[in-house]
Amino acid sequence: MEMVNFIFVFGIIASGVFYFVFKTRQFRTSPMFPIRKKMYASMAGTALGALLIFFGVNQLLIFDGALTYIVSAIFILFGGYVAIFNFNAQKHYKQFVAEERELNKADVN
Repeated sequence: MEMVNFIFVFGIIASGVFYFVFKTRQFRTSPMFPIRKKMYASMAGTALGALLIFFGVNQLLIFDGALTYIVSAIFILFGGYVAIFNFNAQKHYKQFVAEERELNKADVN
């Protein structure tokens, strides 16, 4: 049980780090690349959804009780929704990043 808890805590920490990395990339990306900024925002949202899922499952393992099951279910369902929505948005924006780079390369010259 302790090893499973360690895995979920590692998932929580890793998701938080990825969220921070992608949010930083979003803010540091030039305003000339709005699609890339949206892609990084959706990647950060996917990491946030994973964090919510890992947190909800971890709470199920640690605590016992009806209220814990209700709150954990809310975290898991909301995290799943956030992760799936942002993953689909990330796939959508990713296909336009190369085109955006080529368009902005032509504008600079």
